[in-house]
Amino acid sequence: MKATGIVRRIDDLGRVVIPKEIRRTMRIREGDPLEIYTAADGEVIFKKYSPIGELSEFAGQYTDVLNRATNLPVIITDRDHVIAASGIGRKEAMDKRISAALEEMIEDRGSYTAAPDKKALYPLADSTMEAGIAFPIIGGGDVAGAVVLMLNPNGSMPTQTEIKLVSVAASFLGKQTEE
Repeated sequence: MKATGIVRRIDDLGRVVIPKEIRRTMRIREGDPLEIYTAADGEVIFKKYSPIGELSEFAGQYTDVLNRATNLPVIITDRDHVIAASGIGRKEAMDKRISAALEEMIEDRGSYTAAPDKKALYPLADSTMEAGIAFPIIGGGDVAGAVVLMLNPNGSMPTQTEIKLVSVAASFLGKQTEE
């Protein structure tokens, strides 16, 4: 654990303010759920809660199935990081931060399909892998993450079948976050 050197007092209602610098660095936004953990040595730990992160084993199986069906790399993300990947080096993708462009697409509840006349979407920060299709995972009215099928390396555009597969995957995972 890394010390920040910042000390805050608890107010009379039991609240403590998380400093702006930490919220910005950790991408904690107003309304974001936080899990609270305690340790035997008196530590209190706040962790961003990710409903899709709770499905990471299941999401991993889903990426494997999509990868086998399409022969293309697949990632599933929460709102900040990759939680499952297949068809791509796991070290290259797992726990990587998503790009600002993908984060914006997720927050806007939009989708992306590559086209020759469309600006490329690079789903991972500091990566040159291009998305072919991306759909947000929405469950219970909340945005939880995204399913991303990477662009075919030979440059062919996504097919209608691939678009439908990713759409169904995102819808299914969204439904799982509601339970």
